[in-house]
Amino acid sequence: MPLDPQLRDKIIASVEQGFGEQIAFTQAMIRFPSTRGAEHTIQDFVFRALADRGYAMDRFEMDRAAIENHPGGSPWSSEHSTAPIVVGIHRPREEKGRSLILQAHVDVVPAGPAEMWSHAPFDPVVEGDWIYGRGGADMKVGHAANIFAMDALRRIGLQPAATVYIQSVVEEESTGNGALMTHLRGYKADAVLIPEPEEEKLVRANVGVLWFQVEVRGHPVHVREMGAGANAIDAAYRVIGELRRLEADWNERKKGRPNFENEAHPINLNVGKIEGGDWASSVPCWCRLDCRIAIYPGTPAEEAAREIQERIANFSRTDAYFANNPPQVTFNGFHTEGYELAPGSDAEAVLAAAHQSATGSPLESFMTAGYLDARVYALYDKIPALCYGPISENIHGFDERASISSIKRITTAMALFIAEWCGVETA
Repeated sequence: MPLDPQLRDKIIASVEQGFGEQIAFTQAMIRFPSTRGAEHTIQDFVFRALADRGYAMDRFEMDRAAIENHPGGSPWSSEHSTAPIVVGIHRPREEKGRSLILQAHVDVVPAGPAEMWSHAPFDPVVEGDWIYGRGGADMKVGHAANIFAMDALRRIGLQPAATVYIQSVVEEESTGNGALMTHLRGYKADAVLIPEPEEEKLVRANVGVLWFQVEVRGHPVHVREMGAGANAIDAAYRVIGELRRLEADWNERKKGRPNFENEAHPINLNVGKIEGGDWASSVPCWCRLDCRIAIYPGTPAEEAAREIQERIANFSRTDAYFANNPPQVTFNGFHTEGYELAPGSDAEAVLAAAHQSATGSPLESFMTAGYLDARVYALYDKIPALCYGPISENIHGFDERASISSIKRITTAMALFIAEWCGVETA
């Protein structure tokens, strides 16, 4: 049943009433420089915010063994975050509606050189319709929207008539293990909504992601005799060339994939980091590449990893130097499969109606070529995984920002979705 128009109007007005507080809360979140491994303090902040609202609270560490034994787990490393996962639990007086997970991550990517930002990266400046800051769009505005969409119901004396889990995770930007840990902990619902910055659209398909390192060994000599040595950095470029050919081959496989075949370049390889050598006047004896590549939904991460290893091994046998000194490949982060959201679910229909009420426009869907935690719930919980969030610019870049008017619209849509999906009862 669609929401009663009077209730709909009350919810819309309630989001508006609390929106100033919501932006201030979002700014407080952005001020935490919560890069990988440094999320403990912001998780304490989230814990207190949820506890102060009366939610039942759970805070727990990741179980490395359980993650490593799960097919969706990504490799552990010394850089892996030790920050806890935080979950706030709303339990109704009577379970009459459909349960829901509202999930967000607090980890952010590094800011890069501060001088390349118009404002300090963790200074949440508001200018016109934009709120700036590293990790603001991706995804602290969405994190705050989870909390304030629920607040909007409470402000008018209502609460969901079903269990709602508000989950705050880490490791979204590097392994996806935080979301997987909530699954392993046993949290499950009838649907999940994740307000990543998705241009007010619903994600229909999402790629899987692999992180890997390629280490190349050279033969060091003084530069006056460099012809007698082997430059590992120069040799690494030959490996990159072969990886680009692999990328091109994988892009050719888009044919026959409805969510991908009309995309110009759905599979992207990124050589995100390169380091090597020890001395400007010595031929470098080592070089290490840190790479990221996408894979199509339905392709197991193990299968794609094996193809990368075989491709580099076969290439090495054709290279005069690598034939005797093959590069070493290590998988060290994301090791995740993609997913596709089948159309026609009740959850999508409810979100479409909520979006129409909040924005005045029909809900559109699209493919996004990055990692999303929604894969955990789509692949392993087998529930509708709705990833839908505000308009943004420059995520992972300089001057990352999110549209304030869009934040209000998606928060309104989320509050309307919660009320219809879960039902409501007196708070």
